[in-house]
Amino acid sequence: MKKWIRNSIIVLVVGAIAFLGFRFFSQDGGAQAEGRPGQASDTEIESLTNVFRGDLSAGATAAGQLIAQREADLALQTSGTVAAVNAQAGDSVSAGDILVLLDTTSLQRAILEAEQAVAIQEQNLAKLNLPAASYDIASAEAALTSAQAALDDLLAGPSESDIAASEANLNAARADLGSASSRYSEVAAGGSADEVLLAEKQVADAEAAYKLAEEAHRATFQCSWNSSTNQFDCDPFSDDPGARANAQQALANLKLAEERLSNLQPGASNSSVAAQGSNVQARRASLDAAEARHQKLLAGATTDQIAAAEASVAQAQAALSNLQDGPSEVTITRQEVALETAKINLERAQYNLSKAALVAPFDGIVTQVNVTPGEIGTGVVMSLIDMNSLEVELNVDEIDIGLVSVGQEATITFDAYRGSELLGSIVSIAPVNTANASGTVNYQVNIALEDSDIELLNGLTAEARLLTSQVEDALLVSNRAIRADRDAGLFYVDRVTGTDEAGEPILEEIEVTIGLRDGTNTQILSGLNDGDEVAIGYIPPPTINIGGPGDD
Repeated sequence: MKKWIRNSIIVLVVGAIAFLGFRFFSQDGGAQAEGRPGQASDTEIESLTNVFRGDLSAGATAAGQLIAQREADLALQTSGTVAAVNAQAGDSVSAGDILVLLDTTSLQRAILEAEQAVAIQEQNLAKLNLPAASYDIASAEAALTSAQAALDDLLAGPSESDIAASEANLNAARADLGSASSRYSEVAAGGSADEVLLAEKQVADAEAAYKLAEEAHRATFQCSWNSSTNQFDCDPFSDDPGARANAQQALANLKLAEERLSNLQPGASNSSVAAQGSNVQARRASLDAAEARHQKLLAGATTDQIAAAEASVAQAQAALSNLQDGPSEVTITRQEVALETAKINLERAQYNLSKAALVAPFDGIVTQVNVTPGEIGTGVVMSLIDMNSLEVELNVDEIDIGLVSVGQEATITFDAYRGSELLGSIVSIAPVNTANASGTVNYQVNIALEDSDIELLNGLTAEARLLTSQVEDALLVSNRAIRADRDAGLFYVDRVTGTDEAGEPILEEIEVTIGLRDGTNTQILSGLNDGDEVAIGYIPPPTINIGGPGDD
């Protein structure tokens, strides 16, 4: 019982596989199958057909798309504010046209600055190659003489006259301090009775002189009696300038006499005492400074001072030598490098300016614009396609790829333009194949189209028939009568050998060798003769071995 159930299942599975594994041989090469001779009653026959002679034009049919071979997504090479967008989607542009332009204010300024730097370095190099002017040499000689004299003075030490002058300054500073100290003591202690009496008389005399000068000054004013106020109204700008100056001087003399008298009084004003004290301190500081300078003069020059003076002499000597001998090779080379660096900076600035313009790389049509003026332009800002580079890209089955070659003619039809055919020729065949999900291996074949009035668009679905070869008076049979075993590379037909008792045709499976084929017929090279009758649509039953001795 168990064995019967298992064998039944095998029958069902194998039968399903056999049914799905056999197909009619059609335009694409037919299905893979392998059968045996048998009667037509074993399965249905669609029809019978005869082998005949005729002419055959072989070709391959493949589907594909119309694709532009030259298109580009254009990106700015530097970022910046977009100043102008010179093309919109659908516009035709020519190679070299400026499509997008960035604001170039700062870039142009950088070029001007770089040009100025180059000019300066060129001038510096030119000066190095010129002989030194006589006045420059004389100036350098004078500088050397002065530096050498300063060094000699430091090495020789102070002269007797320098020491005498320093001692005189020191003694004068000491005398100034003594005088200031005396005045401070007098102000603090007050004057004698005679000095006070004399100062009081001087104040009285100054006061009387001031009154006389003031009355003389008033007499010069132009005045008129005002009865309403019972007083004189005087013009303030009508006085005599000389009288006014005399009155002002008399007042100043009175103030000075009063101050002198105040200073002679015991315990004079705090301001006077403080002023004299400040004067004493200033004189003492001057004495200290004079003593320091005198001691420094006597001590002579320090090591640092001598080293600095010697360095000044060396610098002056080098400057004079450079003028007399001309610049060294190192100096000239250094300047040449500076000039070359300035030129490189100028080229960089010019290159940066060139990057501010997005230029069309070829003639074409703008398909997309991603930026507007005023925005910061970065990345891809525009897309361009060359409609003159349209080619049909086909996927040709590996069975047919050996029949096609560059230069062969092709007939192209488009789904968008049914009923219209365009002529073209093969321009390239991909050297590497591609495989789709079903495992079919294809090669990409490109076809260039001849000129036509049809408005072609990128991406149109296309179908092409490729003319591969032609034969005349060939032995032909319908494609549908041939079965193919692709794995083995063999082809079969079912030839009618007679009829059975019921009048049904008796079929014999015959292996044939095929040649060219088109969409209807296939050339027979061996296995059949002219006039033979073959079956169409016949699928012989497979031989199935179910079970066997020893099965469980």
